[in-house]
Amino acid sequence: MRRRNHARKSRLRAAVVGTVAAAGSAGLLAGALYAVQPPDRSGGRQATLTGEQAAKLDRRAADNGRRGVRGGTPGAGNGAAAALAVRLADRLGERTAGSYLDSAGRPVVTVTNASDAAMVRRAGAVPKTLERGPASLNRMTAALRRSTSGVPGTGWAVDPATSKVTVWTDDSVTGTRMAAVRRATAGMGTAVRMVRIPGRLRTLALGGDAIFGQGIRCSLGFNVTRGGADFFLTAGHCGNEVRAWTADQQGAEALGTTVQSSFPGNDFALVQADAAGEGSVNLYNGQAQDITEAGEAVVGQEVARSGSTTGVHTGNVTATNATVNFPEGTVTGMIQTTVCAEPGDSGGPLFAGSTALGLTSGGSGDCQSGGVTFFQPVTEPLQAFDAEVS
Repeated sequence: MRRRNHARKSRLRAAVVGTVAAAGSAGLLAGALYAVQPPDRSGGRQATLTGEQAAKLDRRAADNGRRGVRGGTPGAGNGAAAALAVRLADRLGERTAGSYLDSAGRPVVTVTNASDAAMVRRAGAVPKTLERGPASLNRMTAALRRSTSGVPGTGWAVDPATSKVTVWTDDSVTGTRMAAVRRATAGMGTAVRMVRIPGRLRTLALGGDAIFGQGIRCSLGFNVTRGGADFFLTAGHCGNEVRAWTADQQGAEALGTTVQSSFPGNDFALVQADAAGEGSVNLYNGQAQDITEAGEAVVGQEVARSGSTTGVHTGNVTATNATVNFPEGTVTGMIQTTVCAEPGDSGGPLFAGSTALGLTSGGSGDCQSGGVTFFQPVTEPLQAFDAEVS
């Protein structure tokens, strides 16, 4: 299997917590749920996820107007365009506010001058001249960081398509909290777009099934290797709480031990595995998606998420480099999507075709009514841990 690690510019903001490494046992597919433990009703038996159960997950998504995944390659339709958009934005650096895919799936890159526009056009992408420069947008996000990072249920990101900063608030932001947000944005005028998110922003760890430890249930993200040793990634808010992971609720089938974790600031953890896991993502329909590389998400990209609570769901990227103020703390540099998730999906993989993109962090809503979910870009822990997808 081809292995590539797309290095991301370092944005490590929180100390990575180290613990002593120890052994686990069986490896899992990324996002896999090999054994489901029904709460106190199984008599100690492990019930495998059947094809009928997987089909129910897909039917529930379809019943709510969302596309479940039944085979094929989820989120793979515009991978080349997304990769080009990311590559050109990286090349422009501070002269761009980012890139995105338009409604036709074309890569669009924001620019500030004619020379850069010509370069983008020659590379096969569409240039879009910014109405507000990157420096102006950065000043606004810096001001928001200073004034509202202590307000849970809020967040923001630059929208490259409109040259605006989108600021969101969840249902917990009322009264003095909402007044603080309005004060912070009052002087920004039409450069800010306010969005209300139904429900409450939260991380998605929960006691239950999938990968277990100390009463917490999360999901395996991606199997990775470092220096010839086997590891897997999951969410940092999971790794902060759990040292020894198992594949069953009773703790009989050891998986591995958390060796490093970072949350808040970031949201990723590295777990040393007892055995090599497969370099694939469970699609919850009897099939798996091979993962061969890691990459960056781009606004407009079609993506899929796999998790131990809700299986596989798909959607689109709506923002990158987003800041999210969870009750537990602020996480920056996040991927925002329309993909739903629920408690227990934390740490699970976000991917597009064979490309690893992120780890499920948190959000609002659920997979019945819909919601917003945020992901930790996977390239950052790969760079921080000097690891690569396996």
